[in-house]
Amino acid sequence: MTEAQPATGAKPTNVRWIVFLVLALGSFTSYVLRSNISVAAPAMMEDLRLSEIQWGWVLAAFTAGYAIFQLPGGVCGDRWGPRRTLATIAILWGALTIVTAAVPGPDVASAGVVIGSLMLVRFAVGAVHAPVFPVQNCAISQWFPAGGWALPLGLQSTALTLGAAAVAPVLAWLILGFGWRIAFLMLAPAGFIAGGIWWWYARDLPSQHASVNAAEHELIAADRPPPAEHVPPPPGWLRVLKNRDVLLVTLSYSCMNFVFYDVFNWFYYYLVEIRHFDPGTAGLVTSSQWIAGAAGAAAGGWVCDRLCRISGLRWGCRWPIIIGMLTSAVLLAGGATIANPIVAVSMLAVCFFFNQLTEGTYWATSVAVGGHFAGAAGGVLNTGANAMGIVNSLLVPLIASAFGWTVAMASGAGFAVLGALLVLFVRADRPVRID
Repeated sequence: MTEAQPATGAKPTNVRWIVFLVLALGSFTSYVLRSNISVAAPAMMEDLRLSEIQWGWVLAAFTAGYAIFQLPGGVCGDRWGPRRTLATIAILWGALTIVTAAVPGPDVASAGVVIGSLMLVRFAVGAVHAPVFPVQNCAISQWFPAGGWALPLGLQSTALTLGAAAVAPVLAWLILGFGWRIAFLMLAPAGFIAGGIWWWYARDLPSQHASVNAAEHELIAADRPPPAEHVPPPPGWLRVLKNRDVLLVTLSYSCMNFVFYDVFNWFYYYLVEIRHFDPGTAGLVTSSQWIAGAAGAAAGGWVCDRLCRISGLRWGCRWPIIIGMLTSAVLLAGGATIANPIVAVSMLAVCFFFNQLTEGTYWATSVAVGGHFAGAAGGVLNTGANAMGIVNSLLVPLIASAFGWTVAMASGAGFAVLGALLVLFVRADRPVRID
């Protein structure tokens, strides 16, 4: 498949990339306003007099809301359009950041009220951030040509990573100077600003944007079916849940996310407690691994789009996942078993590069398979990913206690191989039918 050239001979405008940049701003803002509580944890726990176990329940409340509302968020994006949906939830991000700053303290409420109110707010925060990935699927699928989805989706992951990295030093400085409640109030307007910019500039379809010329519209519309006028029963979300390819790519992506959660949940702990790095060095190594992942997400998206133009959607969306998953499996197993700590952590950092090499490809596959129901397909995809996060949190320490940390860390290699095998059965060139 090659990218279609406009028949008019005119040069296409680049409005789609400006829409992408505004979308990336939203992704960045989402991670700033969802990751803030991690940085504020020590100050909040001290101020609200919460134990580590009580704080764990607060964190779990966010995960529950985030996982439960993935599919509903994608359905909203399909039904109401990315413009209205993303603008609404971005405003809610800012509003709930303000509400978080207003939770009662132990001087005016009982411990149960403090914990319950904070859990309720964090559940709501998870729910309103959940639609981000699925609704981005809707937007990218409408604004970029078929076979050109993986790069922008991969770059969205890069923006998310940068948001998580940016919030730490800024929020730490604000908390030190003004306290966590004022710091949250100072961050809250970011949600309102991101939502306002998105509503002002974005449109659901290129045909609705005055700055898109005929050549760009023709480029985006090439090699795709016409918009669905009417979708007969059953509803789109049920069609997606019953679709073989959606379920298979979700299972494969969940396997990829087991390795991701090895890094997210355990890597810093593993460096300090098992490999005996000092905390400062462990922090630098962890940071370098996230940077490697950000580079991998961008590179993988570019490679996938190139392969889709050369060999079509079916194999173009398979090869980056197969290569990334199998290579990460080898590096993860090697990094867990090699005795030399420097060599080991270097292999684990490169492992995360190849893990994230698959990120944009997975989301592009869900767009391709989802077709007119790309938002719902993205919701199913990310529900599986977050369910695997729960599995990782429970399974890794159990394996470590029974067989040691070498086996626990290397166990992710088996999930990576399984993910590569599963994607061989996914047909990205066979979207969910509407008839």
